[in-house]
Amino acid sequence: MSVTATMASLNQSRPFPSSPARNFALRFSKCRPENLTFQTGRQVIKCSNSYLPNKCRRAYTSVLIVPTGVGASIGGFAGDALPVARALSSVVDCLISHPNVLNAAMLYWPMPNVLYVEGYALDRFAEDLWSLQPVHQNKVGLVLDAGMEKELQIRHLQVADATRASLGLPVLEYIVTDKPLEVEKWVNPKSGQSTGRIKHPDSLLRAVQTLVDRSGVNAVAVVGRFPDDDGDDLDLYRQGEGVDLLAGVEAIISHLVVKEFHIPCAHAPALLPLPTSISLCPKSAAEEIGYTFLPCVLAGLSNAPQYMNRTSKYADANCILASDVDSVILPIDACGGDGAIAFARNKRKPLIVAVKENETVLNDTPEKVGIEAIKVSNYWEAIGVIAAHKTGIDPNSIRRNKIDNIRCTSISPFNDYAVSNSGSIL
Repeated sequence: MSVTATMASLNQSRPFPSSPARNFALRFSKCRPENLTFQTGRQVIKCSNSYLPNKCRRAYTSVLIVPTGVGASIGGFAGDALPVARALSSVVDCLISHPNVLNAAMLYWPMPNVLYVEGYALDRFAEDLWSLQPVHQNKVGLVLDAGMEKELQIRHLQVADATRASLGLPVLEYIVTDKPLEVEKWVNPKSGQSTGRIKHPDSLLRAVQTLVDRSGVNAVAVVGRFPDDDGDDLDLYRQGEGVDLLAGVEAIISHLVVKEFHIPCAHAPALLPLPTSISLCPKSAAEEIGYTFLPCVLAGLSNAPQYMNRTSKYADANCILASDVDSVILPIDACGGDGAIAFARNKRKPLIVAVKENETVLNDTPEKVGIEAIKVSNYWEAIGVIAAHKTGIDPNSIRRNKIDNIRCTSISPFNDYAVSNSGSIL
């Protein structure tokens, strides 16, 4: 049977719960248009038991985090956390993640219910300082490092043209920085994380400002000429071990642009092709199959949500807020980041799921940073926990001997009233 309800009839009893996250997810639901429609001034909702049972509930929103440049066992290489995002996106209504998870160099996978959010912006979102405004399409600009060789520059411009012609991506214009950025990278000897700097950040910011002013772009891809890797660290990375030496400074570059302009940004490094290796780890292989890492960046930025400062008058209009997040999934020892801590302290307290199998060079376990989390062995279990949580089931109820007798916290009548057997107040 199907039930049709209009806002006019619903308002006689109680308002129907709605949120931007719910509306975003429902745009991409499996319900046919005749089963779910929205009209200005009123909402027409049709539900049928032949479809998924949560179509008349608030959208379930998850955040998937794998920090950059920390040697994550899953997500520390060339897009090797993308299968996790694909699987998780099939369970939740809306998935929020970041380029380190969703980028795979020459490879990417379009997922209509996934929001591509840069790491700095994701932290500000978690802190409830920014909201996320879903879009149909962004105007993407491309910044190329003046330090790139001519052949590398041509290769990247050909990639941009290919995405425009073959994928229809809205890449409007490119600009070359007025100075070489001079990227430097290294590993922090204390933390083991990759990091670095660019010597001329002002040149990058001027280039982005020119694109914004001249072409009206509202998303930016940056290609910096990186020092070519060599030595034992590169060999380890190609074998699926160690830390990604590029990732740390890549994050620094995108953070700089997002902090200054409040628009989506992602980075793709420019490197000379490596010699062919006959013993390459599959986790690192995506970076070996083409000339650039740019395709996934342009695809992600093409419909990345816009970042709205919550102090703005219109900040929350049609936006997703931190309070819309139901669960956060992250590595077991990477719970100390700004975003993770902010989510854990949110008044609505999303479920935090810590994955033991995904180890990093960090040591920020839930106990150490003082947050409550469900610990799971792997992402198989994590997705099962999320599926149960979305359904409204206590995940412990589907495990052996994990439900104890209900506890009594008070023997006093509630609000000084006694309650009858029928439940009515006497």
